[in-house]
Amino acid sequence: MIFVPASGSRIRTGSRQDGDVTLIDQLPKDADPDALFEAFSTWAEGQGISLYPAQEEALIEVVSGANVVLSTPTGSGKSLVAAGAHFAALAREEVTFYTAPIKALVSEKFFDLCKLFGTENVGMLTGDASVNADAPVICCTAEVLAAIALRDGPHADIGQVVMDEFHFYAEPDRGWAWQIPILELPQAQFVLMSATLGDVSRFEEDLTRRTGRETAVVRSATRPVPLSYEYRTTPITETLTELLETHQAPVYIVHFTQAAAVERAQSLMSINMCTREEKDRIAELIGNFRFTTKFGRNLSRYVRHGIGVHHAGMLPKYRRLVEKLAQAGLLKVICGTDTLGVGVNVPIRTVLFTALTKYDGTRVRTLRAREFHQIAGRAGRAGFDTAGLVVAQAPEHVVENEKALAKAGDDPKKRRKVVRKKAPEGFVAWSQQSFEKLIAADPEPLTSRFRVTHTMLLSVIARPGNAFDAMRHLLEDNHEPRRQQLRHIRRAIAIYRSLLDGGVVERLDTPDAQGRIVRLTVDLQQDFALNQPLSTFALAAFELLDPESPSYALDMVSVVESTLDDPRQILGAQQNKARGEAVAEMKADGVEYEERMERLQEVSYPKPLEELLWHAYDVYRRSHPWVGDHPVSPKSVIRDMYERALSFSEFTSFYELARTEGIVLRYLAGAYKALEHTIPEHLKSEDLEDLNAWLGEMVRQVDSSLLDEWEQLANPEVETAEEAREKADQVRPVTANARAFRVLVRNAMFRRVELAALDKVGELGSMDAESGFDEDAWAEAMDAYWDEYEDLGTGPDARGPKLLSIEEDPAHGMWRVRQTFADPNGDHDWGISAEVDLAASDEQGLAVVRVTSVGQL
Repeated sequence: MIFVPASGSRIRTGSRQDGDVTLIDQLPKDADPDALFEAFSTWAEGQGISLYPAQEEALIEVVSGANVVLSTPTGSGKSLVAAGAHFAALAREEVTFYTAPIKALVSEKFFDLCKLFGTENVGMLTGDASVNADAPVICCTAEVLAAIALRDGPHADIGQVVMDEFHFYAEPDRGWAWQIPILELPQAQFVLMSATLGDVSRFEEDLTRRTGRETAVVRSATRPVPLSYEYRTTPITETLTELLETHQAPVYIVHFTQAAAVERAQSLMSINMCTREEKDRIAELIGNFRFTTKFGRNLSRYVRHGIGVHHAGMLPKYRRLVEKLAQAGLLKVICGTDTLGVGVNVPIRTVLFTALTKYDGTRVRTLRAREFHQIAGRAGRAGFDTAGLVVAQAPEHVVENEKALAKAGDDPKKRRKVVRKKAPEGFVAWSQQSFEKLIAADPEPLTSRFRVTHTMLLSVIARPGNAFDAMRHLLEDNHEPRRQQLRHIRRAIAIYRSLLDGGVVERLDTPDAQGRIVRLTVDLQQDFALNQPLSTFALAAFELLDPESPSYALDMVSVVESTLDDPRQILGAQQNKARGEAVAEMKADGVEYEERMERLQEVSYPKPLEELLWHAYDVYRRSHPWVGDHPVSPKSVIRDMYERALSFSEFTSFYELARTEGIVLRYLAGAYKALEHTIPEHLKSEDLEDLNAWLGEMVRQVDSSLLDEWEQLANPEVETAEEAREKADQVRPVTANARAFRVLVRNAMFRRVELAALDKVGELGSMDAESGFDEDAWAEAMDAYWDEYEDLGTGPDARGPKLLSIEEDPAHGMWRVRQTFADPNGDHDWGISAEVDLAASDEQGLAVVRVTSVGQL
């Protein structure tokens, strides 16, 4: 059955490689439900896939045009149902949207659907990336779809919505984005999917009422791979050893902090996990993979021993390596956090809970049923296992008491004498009964997280039609209880009045040609609120900076950084560092304890241009009230790193962020993209171009996947996501980008200037010990300098390119450099001479500098 596209159809059949047959080639000539189901099931059969009963039921409902709420266990093939839904929508010539909670999963699904339907028929929108946006199949984050639904409402060109991981509807900060499309797209067919939905009867009724379609709830408690459950009172090492001996590996050990996961991996190094042959296979698969950071070097030891670590704070390339080794069946144990789940394909046979409680940011509490089932459901994957196992460890004090009782044997007298260890103070207990309750419990009903923002009102007002009726529908016909609805109504009225007062909207005496009785007085860009919401504020703030200032480039960076989301872990580490230094300084000055504590409250992380930015923001907000949803946030991560002349590894070490280096990298990559997109070309100075080149190259040297995949999205047909990741894991010569490498060299030299200015000859000696310029050599050289001068400059002029000379000597594989000191007299006759080893730099991914002398010319 070959599909013949109708006239004007958006479906395209080009860009085929010889021999390729995609799912779209199987479209029948019409959208008859029977023909659609037969075509899809025949294709699946040709792929060697046998449909489960729940999949068949869901697909029959989908091709018949009904809404579907699919609540089946992890590993039961929900992705195949989603593919069938897109297939049916294409046959009906409808635009179909796939949404997921995280950009990484959206990107993954985009490439998967490109294979099924061809790159010409699949697009992606994530807010910071737009590919083939007029394609009939669109992958996007839930927030992007919500923004489109608010902007276009029932007029949106959307015939179908497939919402993956729909349990995110109950997320406190983001759940609104899963609700808005249901409220605003009555024309669409909905397919809502998750393994942990709980009672969905209200969604069944609500969807039918809103869309006029029947809504089918497809459930299945039967897992393709059945689970068994065990509660253990043995020490965790004994539990794990037994699991390994009884062939229950791979074992995923669940922890509730990243630090605990890493500490567990280290503690298990004494257990012999793998045979010599298995270790050789691990080494072979790792190949020349480069472990570039301190945590990476530890991870190298763990994985070569058969132990993986997996958590959100790791570099993407490290997580991919762990997943790759796990998929090859080479890791016996993976120590991770409870975040494993969304978009991660790691085959696990056994899930081992180290606790049944977690700290949720406010208090320690017992796991909710949804959280438990979401994690436990990872055990036993179809195609890998015939059964899965979920094990829960008893609390440590209970384990120790059981061990003491076992030692006492059956003698009642000895057992009475055993001194039982008490639970730690404030401990939230769990037991076998807690475990059994979680196993038996259904996931909790999903809680509505609706909210009202400036963006919502502006989007609705920009639509054709009566905005008051549209807002009344949103505010009174959402999923909130009545009391909450009244709060939202009051908030909407307050926002509307602020928009009127600011002159952003105006009432019309008579409706305009499109039926509006209130309209915007400003134009909103098409992707309003989809990208960085404060980017237009940044453009206005740039005008306040002095292009002639030596700090102009860094000031531009500070403006952009103030518009980015706060990386809490980084800012917390910077604040801790600043407070530690402040305490040391106050102690040295003899400040009393109580006064120290009082002063300490005023010490925070660095906030360059804070006063200027807040003033500019307050002025800008008067005419752009919607930015009130997104306060400006002055901070200094890139600027701090650049001014301190720190490499990525030095920065994570300085602030003790090794365990969360992935978060640091994601912030840097996001900032790099924001600098590229936000700053107009005519405002980019030479120094700013250098800085941005340095930032981009630093990110690529640490882990290029975050930028390579982003850049690849514009040309998805060039290489697959898998090929892009393989390329990202390969060693990239750091000297290939000459502009960025010059900045790396400049930073390496200036780092030495900064340390010399602080007279930290010990650190300088450690840095240059290999080149023979040890602590004594540095001390002697700097003593001579201090005999002549009282100060050594480290300001913007001191670090500028004018005080650094570079003589390139590629024939000998080196550069010769001279960093001149900014002495107070302006003599500029003192400095550091060094050689840069190009081959060693490429090997290590940073500028390898060897100091040859420090002194006068």
